[in-house]
Order: sequence, then C-alpha cells, then structure tokens
Amino acid sequence: MSDPLPAQRVPESVARPGKVDSSCRSDADCTVKDVGNCCGYFPACVNVNSPTDPKGVQAQCAKSGMASVCGFQEISGCQCVQGQCQAGSGAVAQ
Repeated sequence: MSDPLPAQRVPESVARPGKVDSSCRSDADCTVKDVGNCCGYFPACVNVNSPTDPKGVQAQCAKSGMASVCGFQEISGCQCVQGQCQAGSGAVAQ
C-alpha cells in the first residue's frame, strides 16, 4: 500500500465561481454560509449580503477534474477582524 498523496489547495478561481465577499465593518456584518468546495458543504464566515454558489463550486470542480481535502471547521460564530470576516475562536475541525 502506498502513502496517500499530499493535500493540494484548490485555486480560488476553481474553488469559488463568483466572488464571495468577506468584508466587514463590525461583527454584525458577518455570518456563516455554505460556500462549498470540491467535496461539498464548506462553511465560511462571509458578509451577510454576500452571494454564495456551492453547487456552482462543485460543478466547476467536476468540470476541471479538481478534488480537495474533505472536512471543515464547525463554526459557531464569526467576527470582523481588520475588515475581514473570520471564524470566532470557538471553531472546531470536523
């Protein structure tokens, strides 16, 4: 049995068709949304008004033959840090 291949980061242009907005001025500007990845569900902290397209992400991954490491952080809350929405300190890897 061989060693597994190292994880590869999916380029932003493939991973997220359309632009996901993570900008903020306060914590109230941020929320958790499914932005998708090549495995499926992938929660992230984004601007409350940001569009997301998880099905489009999966379709683009399939079209380009890309794959990603499955798993995600369970995000209990978001905060605005230096103008960008980020997971709060309570995030736990799943």
